[in-house]
Amino acid sequence: MSAALLWLEEEYGLNRKWLASLEAAGGIKLAGDRLRIHGFPPKISQYPPALEPVEVLYEDDYCLVVHKPQGIKVHSDGVSREPALSNLVSGLYSGRGELVAPEHVHRLDEHTSGPVLYAKNELARRQLETAMEEKRIGRIYVALVDGIVPASLRLIDEPIGRDRHHASRRRVSPTGKKAVTRVELVETHPASSLVRLTLETGRTHQIRVHMSYMGHPLLGDALYGGSLRYLKHQALHGESLSFPHPMTGELVVVSDPWPAAWEGILAKLRSAE
Repeated sequence: MSAALLWLEEEYGLNRKWLASLEAAGGIKLAGDRLRIHGFPPKISQYPPALEPVEVLYEDDYCLVVHKPQGIKVHSDGVSREPALSNLVSGLYSGRGELVAPEHVHRLDEHTSGPVLYAKNELARRQLETAMEEKRIGRIYVALVDGIVPASLRLIDEPIGRDRHHASRRRVSPTGKKAVTRVELVETHPASSLVRLTLETGRTHQIRVHMSYMGHPLLGDALYGGSLRYLKHQALHGESLSFPHPMTGELVVVSDPWPAAWEGILAKLRSAE
């Protein structure tokens, strides 16, 4: 590794792999006493643009956070013809005439709404992926669940693995991967509860599996035994997202308001017999 790259890494905390790839591509040059860096070349997204509205919750030169509505995938599965969130994000920059190709840093289930974080360039992507691996990206959710959740339920620490009897399901399994969910009881209703959940790990269907395992499946979550009386999809929403900024390291916190439809559902749950 050259002295220039070592200096950039130590002085600015830049990602070593990104610096090495940038140098190999001729993006770092010493001109006299100045170091010239072409760090963010124009790039076309791999996702075909869909020119439909997308709600931007936060944006700067490095990061983008958008609201993912319920019922839309983060990226296409190759089967559905409906545009995915990444197509909408691609369309956002296509419509602006900007050659930016954001990549999502994490995902949400198709029927979970909430904020999704995108990296707008390669440096941001590498920094944020490292932050994700080191569990420095925080995600807080709210959920409507069956039954009265006891206030004593504060932590679910149960490993999650695949369900060999059902390809789409996951389950608590002693041979699964470590999964930790923190639980806060917000309010109870005659036959349901509103809870706030903080992920310490990011296993597939983690909240849905953990709450079902504890006897409180999410409302509308047919896959894990939830009641379908009020909803036909899981009542799960990403309330907030926090992450260290890839350039400054400062903590960025982005909130996403609860779905408007929840007000009507909560009114029914509070008065349910």
